[in-house]
Amino acid sequence: MKSLLDTDAIVIESWLAEIDERSLANDVLDGLTRPFKELPPKHFYDSRGSELFERICEQPEYYPTRAERSILESRATEIVSATGAGELVELGSGAADKARILLEAMAGAGTLNRYVPLDVSEVVVRDAATQLVDEHPELRVHGVIGDFERHLDRVPPPIDGVPRIVALLGGTVGNFPPGTRRRLLRSVGAMLGPDDRLLLGTDLVKDPKVIEAAYDDAVGVTAEFNRNVLHVVNRELDADFTPELFDHVAFFDRRHEWIEMRLRSQRACSVLIGDLGLRVDFAAGEEMRTEISAKFTRKRIEADYDAAGLVLDRWYTDEHERYALSLAGRVR
Repeated sequence: MKSLLDTDAIVIESWLAEIDERSLANDVLDGLTRPFKELPPKHFYDSRGSELFERICEQPEYYPTRAERSILESRATEIVSATGAGELVELGSGAADKARILLEAMAGAGTLNRYVPLDVSEVVVRDAATQLVDEHPELRVHGVIGDFERHLDRVPPPIDGVPRIVALLGGTVGNFPPGTRRRLLRSVGAMLGPDDRLLLGTDLVKDPKVIEAAYDDAVGVTAEFNRNVLHVVNRELDADFTPELFDHVAFFDRRHEWIEMRLRSQRACSVLIGDLGLRVDFAAGEEMRTEISAKFTRKRIEADYDAAGLVLDRWYTDEHERYALSLAGRVR
């Protein structure tokens, strides 16, 4: 553990080690030597990727961010009242926008105590911490720099007598295949005390045309975001991908009820990944998967909760029922 900041109001600790920093190399070596090539979506998000994703959220086709925010804005007071929460633990926290809504509701209820953001980006956590403490001088922040798939045990223990919400928002849980998703939910559930709740954001099953448009906007921002992972590999691992020779592909898999994003090679090519001493050949038209994003029904979410030892407590959707926030607690 490395302490990055320690004041009366803000503590930030980093639990990333050299092995974590090598995760891109490990993922590329594993994913690009499989019969069906793939790269995990977490590597989209360097500074350029994060900027591109913010632009995606502004596109008219991309409804999930707006839908989730509308639920938070209309139901945050109800969520805080139902839970009595005074602490928010946010996994994969990102910018402070969503946390701010919930923390303001806690402040309004007179319960606000602590915010615990967990994210791989020190800059993101530090910026959120300073902004939110400026807005709420009574707030304490304990930031954790880490990967929530590996560092949940580094989240500080709860404060006695202060119920907390553990939030996994943005539809992030949909990026995991079913078995991994349920293991993650089980791990999150183990963090919850009797009065704590998980707040989960999930995109819902709907017209496939609406879903596909959200991942293939008309001006091509999502396509550039998808190709950005190749820029990351080039920069970080001394590779020689030519990103513009890979087409963006997005389609809804009706059997699995998830969206897939892929990159399709326009022609046969050979890519050298210098730091790995690895040469990877692509056939003309060969596709590499870069993301899945599962879409849910209430029944599926309840089944996932049940498999993870959790039980659905409350269910909230936007006015068009495109997206859901759900509160869940541990089975007693």
